[in-house]
Amino acid sequence: MTTAKNKWMIDPEDAVLLLIDHQSGLFQLVEDIELPRLRANVTALAKLAHIAKIPTITTASVPDGPNGPLIPEIHQHNPDAVYVPRTGQINAWDNPAWVSAIESTKRKTLLMAGTLTSVCMALPALSAIEAGYKVFVVVDASGNWSKLATDITLARVTQAGAMPVDTFAVLGEVMGTWNRPDAMKFAAIMSEDVLPKYRLLMESYEKAMSVQEVGMETHLDQLEGEPATHSF
Repeated sequence: MTTAKNKWMIDPEDAVLLLIDHQSGLFQLVEDIELPRLRANVTALAKLAHIAKIPTITTASVPDGPNGPLIPEIHQHNPDAVYVPRTGQINAWDNPAWVSAIESTKRKTLLMAGTLTSVCMALPALSAIEAGYKVFVVVDASGNWSKLATDITLARVTQAGAMPVDTFAVLGEVMGTWNRPDAMKFAAIMSEDVLPKYRLLMESYEKAMSVQEVGMETHLDQLEGEPATHSF
């Protein structure tokens, strides 16, 4: 199901999700976004890609060392994701196996997020642009050591041609329409991971539908005059 209208938008049928170095050790260095929010956004992308059948490739920087392992939610919620180990390269694009995994998808649109933003996301983003890929950098699924560092990095990658985007925007563009059989799976990601307040809208809608089906719960016309009777 293609939803892209032009070259500035995401074509789900041409997209690959790249989750780079979302590791427990590196997360401890993040200062520009709350860690629960970062973790939820990364999880949302993993879920989204699995539902939309977008190839997902992950990697980690020296996970045996202080950078730590990948957060487990990624592969728990996207069991089809492919993990590519690196052999010490800081820039994931410098790892031939990583690039080969991307090339094997035959797709040219990369949805990229990484921690830390100014290195793990930025360097492969710049490399991918140079290699001819269309790159969307998911900013709120990438954590950095300072807001200043993030601002500088976004200026750098956008000047090179990357398009910054947020998790909710990716969700909306990939979903494309509510007129699809798996629409409520996308809605669940919205309410569980990206926008918890959206659950309030869903609850209000569910109540409205219940009223149409079984009638009003509160009968105001019975509240005046006769006292209500109860049976216990």
